[in-house]
Amino acid sequence: MKKFVIVTDSCADLDRELREKFDIDYLPMSVHFNGKELPASLDWEQISFKDFYNLMRDGVRVKTSQVNAGEYSAAFAKYIEDGFDVLSISCSSALSSSYKGSLVARDELKEKYPEAKIICIDSRNSCAGLGSLCITASRLRAEGKTVEETAEYIEKNKQRMNQFCTVESLTYLKRAGRVSATSAVFGGLLQVKPIIISDVNGQNGAIEKVKGRKNSFERLVQMFIEAYEPDPYQCVVVAHADCLSDAETLKSMLEAKFKEKNIQSEIEIRKVGPIIGASAGPGTVAIYGFGKEVTVAV
Repeated sequence: MKKFVIVTDSCADLDRELREKFDIDYLPMSVHFNGKELPASLDWEQISFKDFYNLMRDGVRVKTSQVNAGEYSAAFAKYIEDGFDVLSISCSSALSSSYKGSLVARDELKEKYPEAKIICIDSRNSCAGLGSLCITASRLRAEGKTVEETAEYIEKNKQRMNQFCTVESLTYLKRAGRVSATSAVFGGLLQVKPIIISDVNGQNGAIEKVKGRKNSFERLVQMFIEAYEPDPYQCVVVAHADCLSDAETLKSMLEAKFKEKNIQSEIEIRKVGPIIGASAGPGTVAIYGFGKEVTVAV
């Protein structure tokens, strides 16, 4: 069986330790602020995790750009030259054009490398949801599955990756053009917190609004428990954008509910990376894990 590479992008939010543990590569997107362009590093090499979110707290608008077709083509060609097939798992195409870039690169390389297998997947997910799908692919590879078998499993189960997210402030979503200025102002005055899911099309959108931070946490836990399903590759993650204390609180609430429901699953805490963080902003928290298939469109 030919070996294959698993490659993703900056939206996967997998730090160096996880990438090395599961042998996952990634192509960095870019962030733009204060006239600078920096790689959207998941290891926070050019700017620290805390400094990035403090910039946003100070009112700096951060923009992002995707991995382009040329970058994909160069990376794919190198993997093939090194003797590997390629499984590319990209950020949701509803949020980024990176997936389209991977398809262009795949098609360009077909003539030069007719025997090579390059499979590109639109994950319909982002952040820890995308990261967990990549980890699942790595586990399948370690079990001896082929690139085709691994891709088939991810395609079949990607809509079972559930996201339940809330933000501390609507200001950052307004800055990113995700909500109107009026909604942000009134939401702030009334302490309204959206409950955001990744829908059937891979789009992030609010399905509920809850008053108060504490109530939003309780609703996140409740909704996740309602959606949760056991899975051999289950990986429950609480992700946070520079609000570790809140993430630990949310994790404790989830653990208590797991104990009550006799759910046996570990819970990891991970950081929200610079790409999703640029829109959601500091104070964002979310729960990710396999569960009931997502069928809602927002």
